[in-house]
Amino acid sequence: MPRRIILHPGFHKTGSSSIQATLRANRAALKPHVALRLRWHMKDLLHATRGYSTWRDPISLLKAEHRFEALLDSLPQMPRRTLLLSAEELAGHLPGRGDLADYSAAPEALELFHRTLRRRFPKAEIMVYLSTRAADDWLASAYWEHVRSSSMTLSLAAFTARHAPAAKLDEMRDEITRRLPCPVHHAALEDCQHLPLGPATPLLELCDLPPDLMARLTLPPPANTRLPAPVLQALLDANRQHADDPQARRRAKTAILEQADKA
Repeated sequence: MPRRIILHPGFHKTGSSSIQATLRANRAALKPHVALRLRWHMKDLLHATRGYSTWRDPISLLKAEHRFEALLDSLPQMPRRTLLLSAEELAGHLPGRGDLADYSAAPEALELFHRTLRRRFPKAEIMVYLSTRAADDWLASAYWEHVRSSSMTLSLAAFTARHAPAAKLDEMRDEITRRLPCPVHHAALEDCQHLPLGPATPLLELCDLPPDLMARLTLPPPANTRLPAPVLQALLDANRQHADDPQARRRAKTAILEQADKA
């Protein structure tokens, strides 16, 4: 049984990719102390949590519960170690996808996960860690992520006007804190930029690692950084020019990204 369990469900665009890259880069050093499960370890579960954030129906929530149980069934023995589950999609889709307006599915999913963990590991210390970001910066980052990975054609101004409520991450953090019967820790991306391990620093500090081990961990290059403005504009133009032809849009965007990689 793990000694401590930490759920890190995002939010998106708050340094979560860099956090997971740091955890992965240091996984060998962390292994004696931390059992890691990152987003690529829980694809079936994240498919269910994304579905629940979209549909908000009981069947989707039951599917998420079943797949969370299956994830726990697959875990090794973890005596006296920390179990760390880190994936922003534990909170659902990134708001702005389709009609998804906000993170309001996240508290319900996290309540479910907490109940399941408490039942399975009654003696473990359970906590949640949330990474946040200033609203304006989050809106811009979320918008360009949608431009890059979806068929988004809105302007940044239109996206911001439509999805400004979703950027109130501090309010969602407070809602999650009110609803969960366990500690909810948090840090803003802006406050983590100059820490020794970047945005992963506050999360790793919760793992109660030996001080000498913390000093030996390494910081990899930033992950999932924003593309240059001309490339992003070209991707937006491709979305608009090929709005009715998904295959042509994919080809155009692939060519843009390949050209950017060569630059």
